[in-house]
This record gives sequence, structure tokens and C-alpha cells, in this order.
Amino acid sequence: MTAALLESTIRSLPLVAKGKVRDNYAVGSDRLLMVATDRLSAFDVVMGEPIPGKGEMLTRMALFWFGKLGHIVPNHLTGQDPESVVAPEEREQVRGRSMLVKRLKPLPVEAVVRGYLAGSGWKEYQEGQAVCGVALPAGLKNASKLPAPIFTPATKAEMGSHDENISFDRMKQIVGDVLAEKVRETSVCLYAEAAAFALQRGIIIADTKFEFGLDADGTLTLMDEILTPDSSRFWPVEGYAEGVNPPSYDKQFVRDWLERATVRGEPWNKTAPAPPLDAEVVLRTAAKYQEAMQRLLG
Repeated sequence: MTAALLESTIRSLPLVAKGKVRDNYAVGSDRLLMVATDRLSAFDVVMGEPIPGKGEMLTRMALFWFGKLGHIVPNHLTGQDPESVVAPEEREQVRGRSMLVKRLKPLPVEAVVRGYLAGSGWKEYQEGQAVCGVALPAGLKNASKLPAPIFTPATKAEMGSHDENISFDRMKQIVGDVLAEKVRETSVCLYAEAAAFALQRGIIIADTKFEFGLDADGTLTLMDEILTPDSSRFWPVEGYAEGVNPPSYDKQFVRDWLERATVRGEPWNKTAPAPPLDAEVVLRTAAKYQEAMQRLLG
């Protein structure tokens, strides 16, 4: 692993957007350089301390899944070397943690697929026995496996805000009936194949989110990053049980620590700035990502 990177500083390309984890740079008018930093966000707040190796691990996992699932839907990869588009002195920032991708028109909806009840889905189910308008059987528990995966879209939030769960009918109003149906069908297919593979490697993918865009020809294209602990809820098979929150490979360890953290003697109010992460939290989080990657990639 290279040195931890909290923020990229590439001067040879114009910065287009800085997300919670990724810094995106324009390469001409038709491509983007996506640099996965080692930043970590929790409760929609970016932590001040990098998680060493995180960006490289996210990139390796995403590239693995793009290759494995490429027969289901096209993706945004160009196949070109990210190091080829930056100045020589900037290549170290890019190496192993970047993707050179097609510039797409992103859909303003996140495609969430749930195979298990967890998080906001479990909370919604308790209130009305449904998630995002999808009715579910009675008697399910926290972490219960659903009879079949369900598609529960969300609107994309601005930085620092929370994504908002919406119904499929609302998604149709936003992107149109035909495209909404296509995204739902594709997302469930991607999840089902990935979840079956991950299970063979000892990981339950409880839920995940995909992002899609349209290329110049209007072709639906998978984009951003997919099926990593940042965009999915990963549970080790051996720790799984219904009725409790299973141990997790995602950021739950950091969230749990932040729930107990105090700022000037008061519980942290989940707004920036976040309390500084303990060194042990940083190392244990990095180890969680490492273990997830090693299980998946072998």
C-alpha cells in the first residue's frame, strides 16, 4: 500500500467534483479520472483522518465486480491507464486507486437493492410492514432474509445531506416508466449474481446501491463504484443471526464508535467537524476493509 491520501492535488486536470471519497477530474470533454482517496464518511460527515489503503482496496473491489458483472450491463470503464492522463509527478497519487471512465449523464436516483432487512429498511418495516412502498410478510426480524430481493430507490442527496428513500412510482415520475423498469430489473439481476458469489466466499451482501448513467447513445451504463463496503452492507456468514445487528465489514465499526464519542463533554451531534478518530479505530477499520477484499478476491 502507498502512503495514505486524504485529498488529491492533481493540477494537470480540472477538478470537476469532490465527493465524500472520490475526487473527479475532467479528461477532455468525454472522460473523467476518478481518484478514490482514503477519506471515510459516517453519518454523511467526512472524517478528518484517512483510512490507510482504503482507496486502493475500494478500487480493486470495484474493478473486480465490473469485470465479473460486465455481461449484465455495460459499465463506464474505458480500459485506459489512469496514470497516462496526469503529469509524471502526479502518478503516485493516481496509482492503484483510480479509474479512467466515460463521462455519462447520471440518473438522479440511486438504485438500492435489499436482500435482508437492515438499517433504514428495518426501521421502516417496523412502522408499516413495508419498505419504500414494497409490502413485506409479517413476522420478519432485524437482519431477516427477505423472500426475494426488493428494489427500493432513493434520491441522491447533496454533500452533507441524507439520501431519501422513495417509492418506485416516484422513481417513474423522475426518470420515466421504461427507464425505471430497466434500472430495477438490471439492479436486482446484479445484486442476485453478486450476492450468490459473495456467499460462496463467506460474505452476505445484505443490501447495496448502484448508480447508473446514460452514454451519448442513451445506453444505460453502470457507473461510480459497486459492491464495496462503502456502497453495501457486508456481513461475515459466521457472525450472522436474525434479530440482532450482525458484525459488519462496512463502516459500522466507526459509526458505533462515533455514537459513543463526545465533543467538549457532550455526545457528538453528527455534524461537521467529526471528533478525531482514535488510532485504534483507524487501524481496525482498515483491517475490516482488508479482510473483506481478501475474502472476495481470494
